[in-house]
Amino acid sequence: MTLDLVFYTNPMSRGQIARWMLEEVGEVYETVLLGYGTTMKAADYRAINPMGKVPAIVHRGKVVTECAAICAYLADAFPAANLAPPVDQRHAYYRWLFFAAGPVEAAVTNKALGFVLPEGRERTAGYGSFDDTIDALESAVSGDGWICGDQFTAADVYVGSQIDWGLMFKSIPTRPAFEAYAARLRARPAYQRQKEIDGALIAEMQKQG
Repeated sequence: MTLDLVFYTNPMSRGQIARWMLEEVGEVYETVLLGYGTTMKAADYRAINPMGKVPAIVHRGKVVTECAAICAYLADAFPAANLAPPVDQRHAYYRWLFFAAGPVEAAVTNKALGFVLPEGRERTAGYGSFDDTIDALESAVSGDGWICGDQFTAADVYVGSQIDWGLMFKSIPTRPAFEAYAARLRARPAYQRQKEIDGALIAEMQKQG
């Protein structure tokens, strides 16, 4: 029987972010594994996500795609998990969640691909410059706690994934604030469960391939 919450993913994808969030939420969910260029591009999955990419979730018939949106949606759909601040205290939550989904994602991707903004066209790109973006990101996580102070939230899952992956793949510079923040994230049981689950799936896929 299909569960109320279905998760479409490939373990070698940004689906790891969504799985971490699902593990933080703690609800039972069904996982559907999709392959690049095959089931991910099939008509039945394109009916869920016309982009033919993962991750996606379907919760009681409602489709949500894009990692930041999935994180925010799950925090609201399952308030008992306490992964979003009260509505009147969500200024930092929204600010950095969408900063990571917009400027950080664009700046890091462009740099990784070797794309250099033409001189004088920085405003056109939206993020301005890579260095300014990274400096701003550092300011969000430079304290001893989380993005929203003492409360761990969905913003930490998404922003934290960007930083964790950036340090791992050297797409963002190593800085003490990033390293300390990543260490706090990696100590979370839900983070560790996600790594164990997706690590096992990746190992199985490599064995079969």
